[in-house]
Amino acid sequence: MFPFLFVVLLSLSWRTNASALPVQDFLHCLSLRSQNSSIAKLVYTQNNSSYSSVLKSTAQNFRFTTPSTPTPLAIVTPLHASHIQAAVYCCRKHGLQVRTRSGGHDFEGLSYTSAYKVPFVVIDLVNLRSVRVNVEKATAWVESGATVGELYDKIVRKSKTLGFPAGICPTLGVGGHLSGGGYGLLFRKYGLGADNVIDARLIDVKGRILDKKSMGEDLFWAIRGGGGGTFGIVLAWKLKLVAVPANVTVFTVRKTLEQNATKLVHRWQSIAHKFPKEIEDEEKMTIQASFTSVFLGSIEELIPLMEEKFPELGLVKEDCLEMSWAESNLYSFLYVLRSPSETLLNRNQKSSISKTFFKAKSDFVKQPIPESAFEGLWSKFYEDEAKSASMLFVGFGGKMDEILETEYPYPHRAGNLYTILYTVDWEEKENINSEKFMSWMRRVYNYMTPYVSKSPREAYINYRDLDIGTNKINNSKRSYAKARVWGVKYFKNNFNRLVKVKTIVDPQNFFRHEQSIPPLLLLWKRSDLKNHLSS
Repeated sequence: MFPFLFVVLLSLSWRTNASALPVQDFLHCLSLRSQNSSIAKLVYTQNNSSYSSVLKSTAQNFRFTTPSTPTPLAIVTPLHASHIQAAVYCCRKHGLQVRTRSGGHDFEGLSYTSAYKVPFVVIDLVNLRSVRVNVEKATAWVESGATVGELYDKIVRKSKTLGFPAGICPTLGVGGHLSGGGYGLLFRKYGLGADNVIDARLIDVKGRILDKKSMGEDLFWAIRGGGGGTFGIVLAWKLKLVAVPANVTVFTVRKTLEQNATKLVHRWQSIAHKFPKEIEDEEKMTIQASFTSVFLGSIEELIPLMEEKFPELGLVKEDCLEMSWAESNLYSFLYVLRSPSETLLNRNQKSSISKTFFKAKSDFVKQPIPESAFEGLWSKFYEDEAKSASMLFVGFGGKMDEILETEYPYPHRAGNLYTILYTVDWEEKENINSEKFMSWMRRVYNYMTPYVSKSPREAYINYRDLDIGTNKINNSKRSYAKARVWGVKYFKNNFNRLVKVKTIVDPQNFFRHEQSIPPLLLLWKRSDLKNHLSS
């Protein structure tokens, strides 16, 4: 079951200014490096009438679409790998940073903006979105610009009994999602999306196209969960597809506080990680808890299982529905019945973490939280700022307990009962007071400190949070120390291995952003280097 718990209290011109020279140099370089003139039609500068719409097209967090948000000198929308190679070369030559966007779901907008106000170019992979499914071999090649919904749609059109363990939000870009790990309805059965990547094609800092064999074991390890925007630009991923039944069972049971929701949540956290791998579970609160689950089996199999494992919920046959695996993803995301498959292809779905103004944070829980702590938490959801706030509890266990935390960069495996995603969103007219919502989120996060993981307080890289630390703007001897503050929270001891890989493949730190893995600079003494990597 997917033990989730939601708590919702519910062209190429440029204006003449100081920036004209770098962008004109960049554009001239592109024209020289590109093998034909087609690249000119794929580049948008701020004088282009389509620039704003292209920039905002897949910007999911509207906090980073305001007039004060730093914007790129240019947006490149490549059709071929050669266009990316040219853009990387020209950005390096002219000292421009690169931001790579697949679906635009970076919670802090780092795939299309910068907190540092440095000159940068966005490489938007929206045109690189092909999906090729091989049913006989149970594999798929998917380009990084495809969405999870597009991937699922292609799979389900080819087979009703194959799936892939990625997220439930159909607008997630495959590139960013897999770069950070990626969990969804099947992760207790099959692990993360990144755990099921068996090959990839990556453009490195030198412009070379590398596959699993040519990039080597360490780099291939790093790109499967080590975070996007650090090691290069992944063009495409080869995925191992997994078996799913033709029909799965879903249910949603809602309980108010007056119906003992707090006791049910308290009970849930002690058993969710022990459910069979076939059960994927989810819950939600409006000061009401909504327990939503997907079971890889029939209603007849699920009911006695729930009576044994979680009788307090009171699940009955009438609460349950059977549907395809693809439909169950939409049900879990949109809470509507039997959405048409075309919904998977809609890139403009709105939720609490897409196409809205929001702030999010994450936590991992290793010991059950006392009922009294939940009661203190609920009161915060009655505050004005919390009218569209939510908490999503995702139960672990199953396959996640079987994978060593060093096997992939994503380290949050055995020992975790569940993870928490906190979100609060607000309307455009309220954005002038956005800080009050951000402050509310931080108060809730601080309140939870005694009840979540410690030393470090862990976080999930795909739920990026700049509050936990950022890199220095420029390369310096302190870059490693600054990055380690946030790095061990996302990656635990895997952070040092990621640093080693970065130092080998991109020693000059070309691919970088506010939370990218830094290289160890050559100015470190050998003894200092050894001490820092072993600490």
